Amino acid sequence: MREVITEDRRTLAVEEWGDPAGTPVVYLHGSPMSRLARYPDESLFHRLGIRLVTFDRPGFGCSTPRPGRRVVDAAEDVAAIADVLGLDRFAVFGVSGGGPHALAFAARFPERVTRLGALASLAPRDAAGLDWTAGMNDGNRRSAAAALAGREAVGAHLAGVGSTEPPPLPEIERAVLSRPDIGAMIGAAFQEAVRPGLDGWVDDVTALFGTPWGFDPAHITTPVRLWHGGLDTLVPPAHGEWLAARIPTATLIRQPDAGHGGHFDATPEMLAWLVAEG
Repeated sequence: MREVITEDRRTLAVEEWGDPAGTPVVYLHGSPMSRLARYPDESLFHRLGIRLVTFDRPGFGCSTPRPGRRVVDAAEDVAAIADVLGLDRFAVFGVSGGGPHALAFAARFPERVTRLGALASLAPRDAAGLDWTAGMNDGNRRSAAAALAGREAVGAHLAGVGSTEPPPLPEIERAVLSRPDIGAMIGAAFQEAVRPGLDGWVDDVTALFGTPWGFDPAHITTPVRLWHGGLDTLVPPAHGEWLAARIPTATLIRQPDAGHGGHFDATPEMLAWLVAEG
């Protein structure tokens, strides 16, 4: 692990995977996850020649909390990490709750992004014309309701959920997590995320489920590829469709028979696209 100190003296915990001399890809994890979240077969990064950079968002793992953060604030943190690591232009990759944070960096620093990939990404809570919770499972609906009531309500809600095990998931998602390599990685990444407490999770839910992002996805100019499973009830496919319609440079790949966890099987193709030339 490497620590990056921001201008406001916060600590960001960073990990690197794959080929140190490879093409850089900055990965933004889902929620509640940590810098340990990544595709479980690390040989993929070497085969594709990728230098994968992961980090804990504020409040998760070893990164300093940043109460009141918005989605757009992640852009500054990615830039700070890239500066310390000597990365000028690079690909950005976000999964689930990490998708909006990846989009934030592309919106704020378009000159530094080569390509952007987002798997099963949320749309903004204030997305015009989108029934935001339609098709969403009960757990995320309750989180969304708490987020509209404010950070304290989110904290009380998540304390009730508990912090020793991930929240209950639909059967299609449990089938994915039962795969030994994925289950082991997710378990370690979750435990590290909540090890210092629930601050990171509370701030993620508040920012993603309850407040405007702080930027308009329509202003993104870098090439974007979106993926969404048609059976996803954690982040319903209408979210991906809304983003694809809003971002002029976006292409949406729909996988009708996949749920949220199907993004693991979509990751190799997405990574290959992110580091492809042209």
